[in-house]
Amino acid sequence: MTISTDASLSQQAIITSTTDISHIHKFLGARTPKDWLTAALDNIPLLLQDHANCEKKAAGTAMNLIFRYEFHQDLQLKLAQLIREEMLHYEQVIGIMNERGQAWSHLPAGRYAKGLLKHKRTYEPAAMIDVLIIGAFIEARSCERFAALADVIDDSRLAKYYRYLLKSESRHYEDYLALAASLSDTPIDERVAFFRQAEAELITTVDEEFRFHSGVPVAY
Repeated sequence: MTISTDASLSQQAIITSTTDISHIHKFLGARTPKDWLTAALDNIPLLLQDHANCEKKAAGTAMNLIFRYEFHQDLQLKLAQLIREEMLHYEQVIGIMNERGQAWSHLPAGRYAKGLLKHKRTYEPAAMIDVLIIGAFIEARSCERFAALADVIDDSRLAKYYRYLLKSESRHYEDYLALAASLSDTPIDERVAFFRQAEAELITTVDEEFRFHSGVPVAY
């Protein structure tokens, strides 16, 4: 599954794009590079494995937040819903892997999440606010990548599934951002702008490993 040129990639994306995620593009600081999409189409099994990992990690992160910040009722309820959805997506990706005859394999995490979390402040409630803002960017990037993949992949099963995920991923980013704002006594715009720049740098710079949230693969 490859695309021969950047021009063909761009043209196909324009022709097949049907989902409006303009609010996601506005929130993020950069679009997914074409080289990442080319690498993704060349490495579908690795993409699926890391996607499954990401869904499981997202559920685990939300569960940790529920236990750590159990005093916040709204956060508890929104994260409980998110955990259910992330674990459902995890099961669905595993199901797709099974359909394709792909066995589960261990895949170390890439640099993306660590690259964001290293900027997290260490005192409360600032630490929790930063984690929620980071969660918003991770979910927004996931949404942007699902849309980009759905537009160019020649596997109709995967394209349909990636489009199916857009609604929930978009809501997750909005929920995380709203929770961060509700927990802060001051506007969070400055922190959002900071993480927007940090996230965009991770996405647009050369990355040694290909992952679902990686930057530009070094081999491309």
